[in-house]
Amino acid sequence: MDIQEILKKQQESDKQQLKVGTDVVYGVHLTLFQPKFLSKSQREAIALEKRNKEHQEKQDRMKQQQQQKEELDRRLLGASREVTLDRDSNQRDRSKRDRADSPPPPPPDDSISSQEMQAIKARYLGEKEKRRRKSRKVAEAKRMNFDWDEEEDTQSNALTTDARPPPPPATTSSDKHEQQFVDHIELRQAKRHGYDSRNWREKELSQMTERDWRIVNEDFNISARGGAIPRPLRSWKESAIPSEILDIIQEIGYKDPSPIQRQAIPIGLSNRDLIGIAETGSGKTASFVIPMMNYISKLQPISEHNFHLGPYALILAPTRELAQQIESETKKFTGPMSFKCLSVVGGKSVDEQSFNLRTGAEIIIATPGRLKDLLERSIIVLSQCNYLVLDEADRMVAMGFEQELNFILEQMGTAEENIQRQTFLYSATMPTAVEHIARKYLRKPAVINIGGAGQAVDTVEQVVELIDTEAKKTKRLLDILNSERYAPPIIVFVNQKKSADVLAKELNRARWDCTTLHSGKSQDQREEALQALRDGVVSVLVATDLAGRGIDIADVSLVCNYHMANNIESYIHRIGRTGRAGKKGKAITFVTPHADDEVMYDLKQELDKSPISQTPRELATHEFAQRRITRQMKKEQQREQEAQEMGVPMSM
Repeated sequence: MDIQEILKKQQESDKQQLKVGTDVVYGVHLTLFQPKFLSKSQREAIALEKRNKEHQEKQDRMKQQQQQKEELDRRLLGASREVTLDRDSNQRDRSKRDRADSPPPPPPDDSISSQEMQAIKARYLGEKEKRRRKSRKVAEAKRMNFDWDEEEDTQSNALTTDARPPPPPATTSSDKHEQQFVDHIELRQAKRHGYDSRNWREKELSQMTERDWRIVNEDFNISARGGAIPRPLRSWKESAIPSEILDIIQEIGYKDPSPIQRQAIPIGLSNRDLIGIAETGSGKTASFVIPMMNYISKLQPISEHNFHLGPYALILAPTRELAQQIESETKKFTGPMSFKCLSVVGGKSVDEQSFNLRTGAEIIIATPGRLKDLLERSIIVLSQCNYLVLDEADRMVAMGFEQELNFILEQMGTAEENIQRQTFLYSATMPTAVEHIARKYLRKPAVINIGGAGQAVDTVEQVVELIDTEAKKTKRLLDILNSERYAPPIIVFVNQKKSADVLAKELNRARWDCTTLHSGKSQDQREEALQALRDGVVSVLVATDLAGRGIDIADVSLVCNYHMANNIESYIHRIGRTGRAGKKGKAITFVTPHADDEVMYDLKQELDKSPISQTPRELATHEFAQRRITRQMKKEQQREQEAQEMGVPMSM
């Protein structure tokens, strides 16, 4: 008997022996069996039988696959012979017909499919190896491109090159089709790499990518930190500024936002505190005035019902001139919007300012000293002032207004006490006192830095001349003015008010209309001098460092440092009076070798940083330009020199 029949009979007998009865569950007849327990040897026998059966099935499958493979190789070999014969015959008959134009011969009925035929040709004619070499080169090229493709040049922008490409030359129809094909390939590559090669100025706002925004920040030297920073402005029309304010911007003549305006205005519109560090002449005033107008426009106007609670916004400036300049710029916006703006500065009558404040104002622009005086007299209160601007906070601290600043800010409450206040703090540097103010009175501020803080702007060409006497300086200054290379207005800086008066008399003798600006003049005389320069009544302004910061006079073609500033910060602010708002300017500085030794090193560093300025050889090779010299070091050198001349040994 067959082993399968024996096993089947054995299983049936086992079932009969295990059957113990039947039962009915929910109307269904079930057969009950008694479980049978197998010994270890029986279980091993069953497992061995099962394994032998699986092994036999696997051997059968492998044998079947081997037969199929042998059959396929036989067919491939026959087909390859046909291809070889076909190639030889084509080579013999190439003079009669072109093989590339003739259709391939149809395969016989018992031949393989077209895909298999292509695989055979690729294998025996070398096409497969060619494709492999090409893919290997592509892979190596991709490994060499680390971050961006070669087309992605982040330095090419509209600031250095023309955003519009030149018109293409006339092309034939074949060239046109070829160009369309190239454009199609480039578009496919751009889609495959996930970027659009167009400049960000050519894209819609919705098409901007993270890479485009990064390039915008690089183009305008904008760096921001603080978390959740809004996107910078691309243009005025794409901003969230109300239409009423946009119309005023257009009437004023602002064409494109400056770098500080591009980033500061979106932050201001989002009701967030801001610390701004920007170069002089960068348009900081409009960067906080425009968000201020948006804030005040949402409040009820100042009237007899609420004027006693104080202004809605407060702007603090270190000097009277800067405060009045901010007032002039702010009134360009407040006039059309029917807001009242007043300045409260020293040098004017307190009674007159009290009279002007009798009906209240939406905006107050003040210097710290005079505002503290009015707060102590209860002429002004700040109960509803929730918009605060600290312009040039580092200079206010340097001028000794730290106590007044803390008094004013205490009246408005700390950041935790007054969570509704929005504060703008602008500073060229961050000394300890300014850092303490920012930490105490600002709430999670966004910090933006435009360009190189504390550096001269790139639009000012700096020229340094080493002149050792006052007479030579005066003669050289007159030669520069008489050369007619520089159109008025011109600003000449000196270090002392007496020197300003003396130099002004010399220029008047040389038939130059000039005026002076220094601390020895009253406020009315200062305003008169600045207005005369703006109106063209005088051509030259001789001033001290009082005019170094915050003075905005349009189209200053030349700044001459008749006396070099005592420190490099004052020098930078002086030459910042020209080259403003993106225009070109020139700054000529007279350096006295022995009197200006302490600033020669810093001056050389500034000239080296400027892309359009050159360091003169006399300055570059000077002893004190090689390393920084302090006043104490200079005094010690002088004592050593005097001791050597007298022959007295220096004490240890």
